[in-house]
Amino acid sequence: MAGDRTRSAPPDTRDDPDDALLAVRAGEGDEDAFAVLVQLYAPALIRLATGLLGTRTEAEDAVQDAFLSAWRRLPEFQGRSSFGTWTYRIVTNRCLNVLRARKPVASLEAAGDVAAAEHTTSPARITEAHEAVRELREALDLLSAEQRACWVLRELDGRSYEFIADTVGISQEAVRARVFRARRCLTQALGAWR
Repeated sequence: MAGDRTRSAPPDTRDDPDDALLAVRAGEGDEDAFAVLVQLYAPALIRLATGLLGTRTEAEDAVQDAFLSAWRRLPEFQGRSSFGTWTYRIVTNRCLNVLRARKPVASLEAAGDVAAAEHTTSPARITEAHEAVRELREALDLLSAEQRACWVLRELDGRSYEFIADTVGISQEAVRARVFRARRCLTQALGAWR
């Protein structure tokens, strides 16, 4: 049925009829249909969760919990949105709960001033790139859970404001405001890398 197709990311605006049929069958208890949906959506959802949480281990746990929750709630799934959008929302909410439970780890001043090195392919450049990624992760930890979710969905996952609003459960204006504040915070925290 679904063959070897994979879903790099759930579509923003269109529903895939095969996915809708699989969701209906899974809601009726068809474990094979649900397994196909998991196989289709897991890679994109793990990328999303990794972007939100920062570690693959936490991301895999969040996605696994989300799929377990989706399986239990499938009989209630009414198809108002696509299965992909629905699972994105479940994963985003799981990640937001994890982020809210974390204690703040640093202030903006703790990011420090680091001079940017020359662009080369030397071991020093590789080390610098690793340092930049580490500092980005630390800067992302400075964002509120909601800002981080909106920023990751917009900047790393390339989602529309409409999709993010539906996924996070807020208005498009609120999404735009959170993305703007996240960008401003990250620009301050990562100013040395500009």
